[in-house]
Amino acid sequence: MHLPRPLFSKSSLSSILFLAALAVTTPRVANAEALLLVEADSGKVLQADNATNPWYPASLTKLMTAYVTLKAVKEGRITLDTLFTVSPLAASQSPSKMGFRPGTRVTVDNALKMMLVKSANDMAVLLAEGVGGSVDGFSAMMNENAQRLGMTQTSYVNPNGLPDDGQITSARDLAILARAIIHDLPEYEYFVHIPSIRYGRRVTQNFNKLIGRYPGADGFKTGFICASGYNLVASATRNGKRMIAVVLGASSGHARAVKAAQMLERGFAADAVSWLRPSLGTVDKLAPIDASPPNLRDEMCSGKRHKPASDEDEDIVAGGGAANGAALAFFSTGLQAPALKPSEMLAAAPAPSEPIPVYTGPTRTGAALIATVAADTAEQQAAAKHRAKKSRVASKKPDAGVEAASAAKDGGKEAKPGKPVRHANAKPDAAAKSADAPAAKPAKPKATAKPGKPAPKNGDASDQKPRS
Repeated sequence: MHLPRPLFSKSSLSSILFLAALAVTTPRVANAEALLLVEADSGKVLQADNATNPWYPASLTKLMTAYVTLKAVKEGRITLDTLFTVSPLAASQSPSKMGFRPGTRVTVDNALKMMLVKSANDMAVLLAEGVGGSVDGFSAMMNENAQRLGMTQTSYVNPNGLPDDGQITSARDLAILARAIIHDLPEYEYFVHIPSIRYGRRVTQNFNKLIGRYPGADGFKTGFICASGYNLVASATRNGKRMIAVVLGASSGHARAVKAAQMLERGFAADAVSWLRPSLGTVDKLAPIDASPPNLRDEMCSGKRHKPASDEDEDIVAGGGAANGAALAFFSTGLQAPALKPSEMLAAAPAPSEPIPVYTGPTRTGAALIATVAADTAEQQAAAKHRAKKSRVASKKPDAGVEAASAAKDGGKEAKPGKPVRHANAKPDAAAKSADAPAAKPAKPKATAKPGKPAPKNGDASDQKPRS
């Protein structure tokens, strides 16, 4: 008797079961969210949800600002040591920013580091004016490069991504841009995966929470405005293969990092059964959707969730000892498959790293760099002392009771000799009660009144004046 031959081998059955489990565990994509996962080298699409929906890029705009600037460096039109000057327009940009005063000079190298790690809006305008002559001139250069790269859904009107209805992109176009940075500017790609910078005493960690937490993470950039939600372009390399994940419209900075890590994990884990997946083509072949970008302002910034248009989200990353230990363990094992879930991994503190110093003025090395960093630190300390002094002066301003007493004195109503004067620290409520309550004895005038004119009722004449 011959038994029927099984339809699938054990290995094929395991692959099918893996894909079934993956389909069950993959979270449903909300309408107001776009997700995309591609292979960096080939551009092959591994996951695409709303990937061609138009979206507001927020600070992901700075990836194109960096691309255009570094192309100018590569072509010899400027150098990383070129000095640009902070203009009044650059200094007036909304946070996040470095906050330099107009006239401050910054090298292209330092401006790029500040822009890409701290997401400094003033440094983006500094670079735009320095490279393009003006914000409008630089925006035209950004749009020319976008069209040349095939970013057909993208338009730029400013170099930093601050809110503007004309600033539009898509997950598809952002993945195309990330691949262009990798392939066109490999010698400058280190700018997009700096873990942290130090300006004076102030250390700023990269807002991309995958850097230093997810094994193999090596770029790129985050972004947030109320209309777009929390955005992220992230890349990671494992076993010689690099993936790019794009998340648009997440609910928080932590959520966008977790979603990106989950996509990257699925991409690396699914290599063995890639032949079973239906082909989604390459990223440049994804069909654009003609629609308006979703506006998530009410969801992201209304009520208690009111936030400034800044990428400095208020998520607090807990640094649990066990999570930290396990996170560092897989970094030390040659970037093997992680022992933690992405959410646990990203809840750990980042791997230790030495912040890269950034500073104002021309390029420095050795003792000159140390002196420059010390000068920037001293300037920060002086500014902090000035703010503290202003705060102390403001806190010493007289309260309403003291102001009323001063007003009475300035009005020429001096207290009667021998009569005790109410102490300036008397409680305002007690003073108010004594003014409103009927006097037990007839009130005597506080000042020389004209003969025959009755004294004011219910207290001093000063109580009849409006208070400031």
